[in-house]
Amino acid sequence: MPQLDTSTWFTMIISTLMGLLIFFQTKIAKHPYPSYPTLKHNTLTPSKTPWENKWTKIYLPHSLPPQ
Repeated sequence: MPQLDTSTWFTMIISTLMGLLIFFQTKIAKHPYPSYPTLKHNTLTPSKTPWENKWTKIYLPHSLPPQ
């Protein structure tokens, strides 16, 4: 029964890996990546709430003066 000749496996594996590396590098290099993001100035829009123009204060039991 003849034995399997494995002397060329190393050359085939290395050449296949190099080919895949070159293939994926060219695919990635040709991919159109977006440009650097620009800063967006977020301005807060004033919201109308019923308590906006009123003076309010919440009194907690611990903040009341001692009686």
